[in-house]
Amino acid sequence: MLKIYNTLTRKEEEFHPLVPGKVSMYVCGPTVYNYIHIGNARSAIAFDTVRRYLEFLGYEVRYVSNFTDVDDKMIREAHEENTTVPALAEKYIAAFMEDTKALNIEPATMHPRATQNIPEIINFVKTLIEKGYAYEVDGDVYYRARKFKHYGELSGQSLDDLETGASEHVSADEVQKKEDPLDFALWKAAKPGEISWESPWGKGRPGWHIECSVMSTRYLGKTIDIHGGGQDLEFPHHENEIAQSEAATGQKFVRYWMHNGFVTIGKDNEKMSKSLHNFITVHEIIQHVDPQVLRFCMSTTQYRRPIQYSDDTLEDAANNLRHIKTALQNLTYRQSDAVDGADKEVSQKVKDFDQQFRDAMDDDFNVQNGIAVVYELVKYANVYAQQGTVYRAGLVALTNKIEQLMSIFGIDLDAASQETSIDDEHIQKLIAERDQARKDRNFKRSDEIRDELKKKGIILEDTPQGTRYRKA
Repeated sequence: MLKIYNTLTRKEEEFHPLVPGKVSMYVCGPTVYNYIHIGNARSAIAFDTVRRYLEFLGYEVRYVSNFTDVDDKMIREAHEENTTVPALAEKYIAAFMEDTKALNIEPATMHPRATQNIPEIINFVKTLIEKGYAYEVDGDVYYRARKFKHYGELSGQSLDDLETGASEHVSADEVQKKEDPLDFALWKAAKPGEISWESPWGKGRPGWHIECSVMSTRYLGKTIDIHGGGQDLEFPHHENEIAQSEAATGQKFVRYWMHNGFVTIGKDNEKMSKSLHNFITVHEIIQHVDPQVLRFCMSTTQYRRPIQYSDDTLEDAANNLRHIKTALQNLTYRQSDAVDGADKEVSQKVKDFDQQFRDAMDDDFNVQNGIAVVYELVKYANVYAQQGTVYRAGLVALTNKIEQLMSIFGIDLDAASQETSIDDEHIQKLIAERDQARKDRNFKRSDEIRDELKKKGIILEDTPQGTRYRKA
């Protein structure tokens, strides 16, 4: 039985979706004023892996992840780049889709944009005003945080602590307008030259928090199964989403809250973020790092744990991924002399590994224990491939299971193995020439061929079944 750590209750709970066999899932997407950094990518990868495992279990997943395409940061960046907010959004949404495709992140079922939901946002705000949860002052609309009795429960903070924190970030103008420092903006009156929309309160634009409340409930319903995002979104963003949504609908907003850990960088394990100006964009990284390696590095760390980004962690991921790819190549290589027929022992071992993997992942998507099972499967596959007699059905079963489990981590081993078949005919000719040179005891030529292939990234391995190669 799958268990998920629910941030709201601070404990693992058995997962039971609202509709049996179907999962509604909302994950906060990026504010599109720059390329995504690897902290953003960590969240996208973590919840893509969650989605893939849910689908592996047989669930039909409706996955919605938004784009925040209007807010203060968007307006500032558009001004600095001497462009419009819509043009800036188009640029960085296209970049997001390109970068996430490179990381083999499946597109969401829907990628709604805040600007596509302005009428719905206005109606949502009107409902909150009508119910007494919001008030208008000079074209701005604020939410009465204290009126919502569960405010602060998600982040586990007292209202006094929240008020102290809020007071430190309130301008003198807002102090004059707000009834309480805790209150937050639902609608912001437009300043001269800013992008805006007509509303009952004058020209303006939505606040950040209301956007996600509207898009999640509009596309997934008043109550959704899973809501995910980074730990930094617990407060105020997700806290405010709960207050807005439950006040408007009168129903429980989210059944399971999930938050992924930070990406840290440097000797002091400093959190990576745009606000700290210490971020590295995915766009930059994948120019010199294999996107599969970055994906594997992040998808094999349990989502709630922090990831320290460094050359060492990438190198470890690259080495582990290489071992898995090599095992797949070993299995493929032995197809040429395999015996037809079933192999009951292999079949049972594959079932055992599958169950061990499920047991690991059912514990709050514990990918670290899950990938450990894959490593044991790979070790078994390598031993089997070295046997004198192997069965084709056994090779196929092992290959399929490794590929299936690795696909949950977002790694397409089939595509990786196809890459190694480039110039296959030429490589095989050189191997045949080398084999003949060794028979003729012409070891100089044999070594020359090995070195020539090595320079091209092809590593030769002499096995009891003959010479085979792999891509370095």
